[in-house]
Amino acid sequence: MAKILIIDDEEVIRSTLQEILEYEDYDTDLAADGKEGLDMLLNQSYDAVICDIKMPKLNGMEVLAKAVEQKPETPVVMISGHGDIETAVEATKKGAYDFLQKPPDLNRLLLTVRNAIEKKDLVVETKKLKRKITKVRPIIGRSSVMEKVQETISRVAPTDARVLITGSNGTGKELVARWIHEKSSRANGPLIEVNCAAIPSELIESELFGHEKGSFTGAYKQRIGKFEQANGGSLFLDEIGDMSLSAQAKVLRALQENRISRIGSDKQINVDVRIIAATNKDLLLEIEQGNFREDLYHRLSVILIHVPPLRDRREDIPLIAQSFLSEIAGEYGMNDLDIAPDAMDELQKLDWTGNVRELRNVVERLAILSNGQISPTDVHDYAIPRRRKAQATSIFDDYDKFQEFKDHVEKQFILKKLENNSWNISKTAEVLDIQRSHLYNKMEKFGIKRDS
Repeated sequence: MAKILIIDDEEVIRSTLQEILEYEDYDTDLAADGKEGLDMLLNQSYDAVICDIKMPKLNGMEVLAKAVEQKPETPVVMISGHGDIETAVEATKKGAYDFLQKPPDLNRLLLTVRNAIEKKDLVVETKKLKRKITKVRPIIGRSSVMEKVQETISRVAPTDARVLITGSNGTGKELVARWIHEKSSRANGPLIEVNCAAIPSELIESELFGHEKGSFTGAYKQRIGKFEQANGGSLFLDEIGDMSLSAQAKVLRALQENRISRIGSDKQINVDVRIIAATNKDLLLEIEQGNFREDLYHRLSVILIHVPPLRDRREDIPLIAQSFLSEIAGEYGMNDLDIAPDAMDELQKLDWTGNVRELRNVVERLAILSNGQISPTDVHDYAIPRRRKAQATSIFDDYDKFQEFKDHVEKQFILKKLENNSWNISKTAEVLDIQRSHLYNKMEKFGIKRDS
């Protein structure tokens, strides 16, 4: 049900308009002067406003100016018993949706209100669509680790170097890939994304390289693969650690020769594609276990970018949460929402095993269920899953995902061995029984430095 605010100092006009609109199934609120009406408008959400011009405390034009400034998506219909052409033109120039003279014609009033509400809905929907088609969201974060990520993106993007992005689920690896493409000389070309974990192993080769009609059962027509689609642009291979070994071999060959052939064809097709890959797995461990080709790893990892989990950059949580809150308020047409400082402190204390993706979902939940300002009680009631509300009794209670627990323990283990060996890399690698290059990669992945 659409909600309309009526601002008029004449009680008869207010009650008459209310009766007419509620008969047409609109919900209404009433204000007896400009100041009261403006306070209600700024603190609640309305689909349209009907505002008198001559009123005490604040006149209609002053209310209109504030409404246009702070609630530009809410249409304001001005009414006046002293209407003339000059007044109507002035109101329209200042942003009024329409101008009606008292007493308003019933049919004209209802038509104007209906059109004003439709316009508001259209404005809100347009904002949603603009956000959806925006090429790249900003990378938010002022922590030293995120500044390093952004600096690396800026330096690497203009080149054609292949990039391997690592990090836990939900940290924003896809966003990093998009920024690398956006800042590259290939920005006007396509960015084609492939989620290797979501495609069955028997279909991944057809997805990447395409196939000819009749090349296998179910191949009813020719298919152009992702490599061809990305020609002149970038190909983002997400979750590449889940790619089958046979597909890895073909990808390696394509990278070596810059040529591919569709399934069922011997014809070689030249492709000019920049590869950006991402994974939440430890590919060096996958290599040791025989699940990933070492030669492909070295082809992909010309540049390594590790996106840290939120627990390693808690100082960024307020910026990210506030950005999400503003975005969600716009999407739902809500009033400006806020997070109380002590509630933000509570958000920063959480471990965020799902990282930025989980934070976004929680902020959306809080925006919907809280009453305007998000409080610490709201965070406790709505942000913390029940399974984590009980006080953690050991390290095993701090992590829900096996990979994240493994990463934490592995980082602490390497740190301890480095300290035991006075940060002598060669000696530490020998103690750990791994190559020095492997140890360096681990230190890069976990952000381990001497002052860690």
